[in-house]
Order: sequence, then structure tokens, then C-alpha cells
Amino acid sequence: MTTLSGKEIVLGVTGGIAAYKACEIVRALRKEGAGVRVILTASGARFITPLTLQTLSKNPVSTDLFDLITESDISHISLAQRANLLMIAPATANILGKIRSGIADDMLSTVAMATAAPAKSSAVQARRFTTTVPRGGSPAICDISSDGVSA
Repeated sequence: MTTLSGKEIVLGVTGGIAAYKACEIVRALRKEGAGVRVILTASGARFITPLTLQTLSKNPVSTDLFDLITESDISHISLAQRANLLMIAPATANILGKIRSGIADDMLSTVAMATAAPAKSSAVQARRFTTTVPRGGSPAICDISSDGVSA
């Protein structure tokens, strides 16, 4: 049993050339026993298809803010609540700027805001949303804990 066994990871895939590496990330997380839910931005879908990520993750891929998981679930809230970890790879300057500024205008940025601040103002809480960006620009990894978000 690994430390990821039984954990739910939400992987955001944005529109950078490194988006193809999302397949390797999904495969590695699944191999470690994690459940993986993928959010694919419109720009990310220009580099990799939802079908590929769905096949590897064994879960539907979220691409639209207004898709309902079930009739009673609101997608961005449901994904934020089930996530033990939100990982964004590649983390483009666009998504990092949205998170930092509190802009929630697509599925990934909305899930990030809901994850960081489920009961508070997104714009205020976005300043507490910490990202780790290693040399080379990707990925940004945010650990979700009961007392907030930390890297």
C-alpha cells in the first residue's frame, strides 16, 4: 500500500506543450493506487484529447463548467469536495494568474477557487492559494487540508 492508495487526485491539464505529460502523470498516479479525475481546459484539449485522459484515468474528463456529474451534483463543487490533492500540470502563466487574481471563469479555475476557499470569497482566499513551480514552469501542486491550502 502506498501513500496515494485510496486518495482522490484532481489533475488540471492546461494548454502548454507539456500537456502530453499528463498521460504519464495519470498513469503513475493510478499505478500508486490513487483515483484520478481530470479537468481539461479548452487550450489543453488542443494538445491532448479528453478520450485519452478518460481511458487512462478510468473516469470522465471534465471540460465544461456547466456539465453536471449527476443531476444533483454541481461539478466544480463535487470535484473540489472529493479532492485530496489538486495538481495542475502544466501550470501555465494563464492559470496561475487566474488563481492568484481570483478569476474563476472555467472549470479548472472554478475548482481551484472552490478547493482553496469552499466557504469564503474566492478573491480574498486566492491570495492564500500557494503553488510550487519548479524550475521549468510545471507543475503547480497544492495540497488540500482542513485548515486551508498549502504547497
